[in-house]
Amino acid sequence: MMGLMPSEETRTLSSTPVTDPAAPDTAEAETSPTRAWRRRLLVVAIVLAALNLRPAITSLGALLEEVRDGLGMSGTVAGLLTSVPPLCFAVFGVTAPRLARRFGAGAVVCAGMAAITAGLLIRPYAGGTPGFLAASALALMGIAVSNVLMPVIVKRWFPDRVGSMTGLYSMALACGTSIAAAATVPLTDALGGDWQPGLTMWAALAAAAVLPWLPFVRKGERGQRRAAREAAGADVSASAGAEAGAERPALRITRSRTAWALAVFFGLQATAAYITMGWVAQIFRDAGVAAGTAGVLLAVIMAMGIPLAFVIPRVATRLPSQGPIVLVLGVCGLAGYAGLYFAPAGGAWAWALLLGVSNCAFPLALTMVGMRARTGSGVAQLSAFAQSTGYLISIPGPLLVGVLYQHSGGWGLPIALMAALMVPQMLVGVLAGRDRTVEDEAAAR
Repeated sequence: MMGLMPSEETRTLSSTPVTDPAAPDTAEAETSPTRAWRRRLLVVAIVLAALNLRPAITSLGALLEEVRDGLGMSGTVAGLLTSVPPLCFAVFGVTAPRLARRFGAGAVVCAGMAAITAGLLIRPYAGGTPGFLAASALALMGIAVSNVLMPVIVKRWFPDRVGSMTGLYSMALACGTSIAAAATVPLTDALGGDWQPGLTMWAALAAAAVLPWLPFVRKGERGQRRAAREAAGADVSASAGAEAGAERPALRITRSRTAWALAVFFGLQATAAYITMGWVAQIFRDAGVAAGTAGVLLAVIMAMGIPLAFVIPRVATRLPSQGPIVLVLGVCGLAGYAGLYFAPAGGAWAWALLLGVSNCAFPLALTMVGMRARTGSGVAQLSAFAQSTGYLISIPGPLLVGVLYQHSGGWGLPIALMAALMVPQMLVGVLAGRDRTVEDEAAAR
């Protein structure tokens, strides 16, 4: 499907666990004539799932002013609304590995797509701010568990293509993000100008993503039965037993400095991303940019991730340290914030491009999750820890931007906050990018 780089293959081939309950059955992989078909279907399922991981958020950002007016929200409450995504990601994301062990990763992602569909259908018509927030939380719960399990699924099903597959679903994620940002306002106008149908229409995309995951629901159940037979004393080969021994002991992830650095890096880049998705279109609109153009500018920011989300993970897997990439992305972010501060309308397209490059810290963080752990269970624990802790860290950012905007009457202080947060993001990103694994660090302490 994609070219495989020698360095990427060297880094990842040895990490496939033979007896991981959520991994594909090795014996079946060698003998079943449907194995190649399943892998192709899984690629489609991953792409469709990734397309749905951000429209619930960016479609709201494009219509935030209309939603605020329709529901009677203050600036502070709107800031709270933009903080709901990271809160839900932190609360629900930590449950994803446990759910995957019990039901299978495919079943959990399938349920996640169904939750997104239901949440997007309900929230515009839930009646009032509390109902809107509750339905949004349902959709975000589905996004949260899928966020965490995507690196796990890639590591287990495509161990020789971690960079390529991470790039593919990151590219699809960026594509869904930018399409929702750009298309929501014109489609809302075409539907009569009411914000409610404009938000509801994205449920159709989520519903389409449920279908390709259904075969992997059944696969997950068979994997659990197989794990139960092995636990009951079924004969396992010596080599499989050795690998299982390396996979099953509990990893004390909090003993790893790299895990903490990656969690903080993830949190700070998420802060920047959710401030961007929730508020940047409004910054442009307040500077005199038309609503439709502001939505397109937000789409440009997100669209920069389409090519770069594919390129950056492939480049990152070739480097022993990802620190240089972290620094380049951070400098672009600082330049974009400076432009927003001094000339938000005059150089709007340039600032959108720079912020779009900076936002590609997200696929880089996902790639580092796959590189900083040797085993499938290590990736699952690191992904859950980094994302849940990171999203907890990111919760105050969008809310604080709303509070500063309401009380200062302008965007100067919020933009200064965004720029200030970029500096520690660069520092911890360099630490997270060092060539080491969380298993080795946890064992050494």
